[in-house]
Amino acid sequence: MTATQTKFIFITGGVVSSLGKGLASASLATILQGRGFKVRLRKLDPYLNVDPGTMSPYQHGEVYVTDDGTEADLDLGHYERFSGVAATKYDSVTSGKIYQNVINRERRGEYLGATIQVVPHVTNEIKDFILSHLTDEDFVLCEIGGTVGDIEGQPYLEAIRQIAYDLGRERVMFVHLTLLPYIPTAGELKTKPTQHSVKKLQEYGIQPDMLLCRSQIPVEQNEKRKLALFCNVKEENVITALDVSNIYEVPLAYAKEGIDRAVCNHFGIECQEHHTDLSKWQKIVDVAKNPSGDVKIAVVGKYTQLLEAYKSLHEAIKHGAIANHYKADISWIDSELLEKDEPERYLKDTQGIIVPGGFGKRGTLGKINAIKYAREHKIPFLGICFGMQMAVIETMRNVAGVKDADTTEFNPTCTPVVGLMTEWQKGDVTEKRSKDGDLGGTMRLGAYPCVLKEGSKVREIYGQNEISERHRHRYEVNMNYEQTLKDSGMVVSGRSPDGQLPEIVERVDHPWFIGVQFHPELKSKPFAPHPLFVSLIKAAIDLKKS
Repeated sequence: MTATQTKFIFITGGVVSSLGKGLASASLATILQGRGFKVRLRKLDPYLNVDPGTMSPYQHGEVYVTDDGTEADLDLGHYERFSGVAATKYDSVTSGKIYQNVINRERRGEYLGATIQVVPHVTNEIKDFILSHLTDEDFVLCEIGGTVGDIEGQPYLEAIRQIAYDLGRERVMFVHLTLLPYIPTAGELKTKPTQHSVKKLQEYGIQPDMLLCRSQIPVEQNEKRKLALFCNVKEENVITALDVSNIYEVPLAYAKEGIDRAVCNHFGIECQEHHTDLSKWQKIVDVAKNPSGDVKIAVVGKYTQLLEAYKSLHEAIKHGAIANHYKADISWIDSELLEKDEPERYLKDTQGIIVPGGFGKRGTLGKINAIKYAREHKIPFLGICFGMQMAVIETMRNVAGVKDADTTEFNPTCTPVVGLMTEWQKGDVTEKRSKDGDLGGTMRLGAYPCVLKEGSKVREIYGQNEISERHRHRYEVNMNYEQTLKDSGMVVSGRSPDGQLPEIVERVDHPWFIGVQFHPELKSKPFAPHPLFVSLIKAAIDLKKS
């Protein structure tokens, strides 16, 4: 199939936000893959930020980073984890980027003096994004962020309406994810909010072809019939999206409802019954529901009040546990608590400790206290990004005796164990940054190679000499202190190919103590768990058994 034959599925949301459009899109994509189709997933976010890079995790959840260094919405993490298709900068756009492109083109005179308007200039920019950089994909699934009725989303709805007009309805499908609230006093599901949401879509010239109905209880056929009649949708295209206990059950639940058959029928594709292969998902769900045991993993971070801030980490821990046929009982601990109380109170029953990435000084000492506890009590430990930097500082302070060891991010007069990176190589290009530059998009972002030390723990875990992992940080461990760290039991076991940038540290006097400058959680998938998390959970299981 060529790009001129590619079919487009647009996923919108109604009634309320946070219904799970990202999971719905990812699940539909993996079901279509199960039928042998090639898919691509894209996210269109209506907010005016250029990207989520400078947004608070409490506002937006985690920032997902792709191999090419794009800072994107966390839904791209769902896309990659479910489909296995690596996302790129061409798969994520915001209104900020759209308007930035339009204004830049206007300044260059590309519009030949025309008055710049939302229609056609902004909508054309959106359409160009949706239709560009495709090859032989059978389906492109585009999720429109926000909820139908939002002012910010109107240009996107107009753009996808135009695409349906331009390409023809035989190449476009509109899927609307909605909510059927259950009213206990009435003892029934209510369809009226969905009817209103569809009518709002119709006002924009969009007639949904399928309804995905989120519900706490099964949707009876008479309710499906009612929705079909009042929303002008085929009855077989009213799909129940029941709440499930594990997100990896979603593809199985959708397939059971016949969503792939409905999509094939819409596009006139021959659809054989029971042709979808979702066996790998069934295996994952079976292990998750019937683990051999459980281990307690403590995550000591600063955004623990909103778990969406650590979405990829949460899933990667689960992947590592599933690979060991275990369940991970994750305890999310606010690092500030470990500044006020003894770590023993929160960590005494854990078999593994993770200190994840983060920005800002708040909670730093609590992270260092957690790392010290893991080191002294021989508890398996993984430090990620800022967590690795804190592990290095903990060793310098508490083992090497350099009491003012710190990061220049917070303390410019310290012994600069961690400092601002101003120059580094990305391929053949030298990247340069200054302390006073913009915050957005100025970090070491995306995939970089790392050479592993022969005989090291990480070399054994990865089973190869060179790896590639994704980064998102401004500060680096200062290699001038490598010998001091080595004398204190911590070795640099992974570094950039030129040897200048430390990527991994580990303690030689500890059964499992590793810090990584990158974010391994971003590349973990349920059917391809990241080796670091698999090994960490294995070490935690061994500790529990000992």
